[in-house]
Amino acid sequence: MAVMTTLAVRNKGLRPAPMVERNYAVHRHGWIMIISGLLESLFYLFSLGVGVGALVKQIELPGGRMVDYAVFVAPAMLANAAMNAAVAETTFNVFGKLKWMKLYDGVLATPMRPRDVAAGEITWALIRGAIYSAAFLVVMAALGLTDTWWAVLAFPGSVLIGLTFSGIGMLATTYFRNWPDFDWMMAFIFVMFLFSGSFAPIENYPSWLQWAVYASPLYHGIELLRAFSLGDLSPMLLVHAAYLAVVGAVCMGFAARRLSKLLYK
Repeated sequence: MAVMTTLAVRNKGLRPAPMVERNYAVHRHGWIMIISGLLESLFYLFSLGVGVGALVKQIELPGGRMVDYAVFVAPAMLANAAMNAAVAETTFNVFGKLKWMKLYDGVLATPMRPRDVAAGEITWALIRGAIYSAAFLVVMAALGLTDTWWAVLAFPGSVLIGLTFSGIGMLATTYFRNWPDFDWMMAFIFVMFLFSGSFAPIENYPSWLQWAVYASPLYHGIELLRAFSLGDLSPMLLVHAAYLAVVGAVCMGFAARRLSKLLYK
């Protein structure tokens, strides 16, 4: 009877709640870590958006519209905050639990499955990213960097970015062998941050680089949030959102399989 009950539980849908509850219990007194992650993107906003913006003043968008440089940069910093929160949770933290703490070995002694673990860690990453995004949007509004109510849609847009990079981070972690592997990942994240239209329209890039940028999930995230922030809505928003959703779903699917292979080997 006990075996049948366990099998019945295992055949149910995803059960991310136990992992989320565990992570909350561990981090509920670690608010300093959450604040420090948010401050990084805010520092970028103040130093580049506000500081450099005092020199650049305004920037011309592809359609000919002129906007303040800080207004142009702020959505990119919001996208960066969502990305960093997702990547930090699904890479460094998951790798430590997987390789060194062996936490998931104990978790699998319960009715939970590897895909429940993956769903729980990704859900927790989304919660952390949502906190970053909400706080960042409040700062943007306080600084007058949004002038339309469409900017509230930047919050679900940032959650979508977090979902995408949670899948990417989780999948990458399943291939890492040791801590030095993270150096390559962080270098890739930093290059993507610099060359995804964060600080200038990609129309200013060489044509060969523009094609590489189009493949960047961060580029599509930045364009999505920038359009909401400026109230510049168009059918291309559906393309950006669909690209993020597809990349995130594919990566999460492969990450769940990889995690099962690692934990059941």
